[in-house]
Amino acid sequence: MAEKLLQVDPSRTALINVHWQQDIVTREGAFAPFFAESVARHGVIAKTSSLVASAREAGLLVIWARAAFRPGYPELVLNSGLNQAIKDLGALVEGSPGANIIPDLAPLDTEPVVSHPGTSAFPSTALDAILRRHGIETVLFTGVSTNVTVEGTARDAVNLGYRAVLVKDACAAATDAAHEATLETFSLLGGTASVEEIQSVLTAVPAETVGLSR
Repeated sequence: MAEKLLQVDPSRTALINVHWQQDIVTREGAFAPFFAESVARHGVIAKTSSLVASAREAGLLVIWARAAFRPGYPELVLNSGLNQAIKDLGALVEGSPGANIIPDLAPLDTEPVVSHPGTSAFPSTALDAILRRHGIETVLFTGVSTNVTVEGTARDAVNLGYRAVLVKDACAAATDAAHEATLETFSLLGGTASVEEIQSVLTAVPAETVGLSR
């Protein structure tokens, strides 16, 4: 396949940050045994923070997606091992510290935060409406985990007509193999790019392009 090009028009591009929550990405979180080591080893929090700062400076729409459930999990459907684990671990309860986005990536008051119960941030939320209201055409994704909710949300974005790009070094999964497999598969649907590659475009002239990994 020919190399794809990412065209970044800041007024039509959004950065969607998925599940940067204490229960998911910190060593103290309920899901620490799954994700904390990978997040720390690859330095994805610092890389994401740098990208968020660049996106804000360039005027991109910055959005945050979080999983959160009422006490007792009345909205959680126990049809998967992941959902059962959320309940068994007592994770991501609305109002608990574990459901909060980590301080290093705290959203600004002006940035939308959508809460959702599944493995995509689109169903049952206003995410699509927010993007369309702002005239967004391209969406960049960071978050955890690459192969579950990041990918799930990005695939829904593609199906809804958006150009989707996974920021490969601002995402993490439970294993490097799962992370890399998702990046390889997603190249058929959208694209992948590094934080540095995206920042190089954001600091250049509007509507610059960067090559996307296949």
